[in-house]
This record gives sequence, C-alpha cells and structure tokens, in this order.
Amino acid sequence: MSVTDDVFDPMPEAPEAPTDDMCCGSGCDPCMWDTYNAAVQVYRQQLADWQVREAARQAAARAGH
Repeated sequence: MSVTDDVFDPMPEAPEAPTDDMCCGSGCDPCMWDTYNAAVQVYRQQLADWQVREAARQAAARAGH
C-alpha cells in the first residue's frame, strides 16, 4: 500500500490529561501520572509517524495535480 492510497488515517488524539485531584497522593506504583506520561510518549511517537505519512500524502497530492 502506498501513501497515495485512499486510506482512513486520522491524526492521533492526545491522551486526556488527568486533573490534580485524580491523584490519591499515596505513592502508587505506577501513579496515574506515570501512566499518563507513558501515554503521552506513545502519542508523541504516533503523532510524529502520522506527520511523516501526512507530509508524504500532501507531497503526492501536489505532484499529482
């Protein structure tokens, strides 16, 4: 499959940030902040990958017209 194929590839959505009152403050391992931060790292990588694909799609669309 090439980047020019008509494939549904939506931009990834950032994880919803927890509010400060969601943390119980008891030092859980992992803390919900640890889980959130891990999800943010995954999101950032997914977003970077998507941006590369999107740039390739945009370039292909410009070249095709």
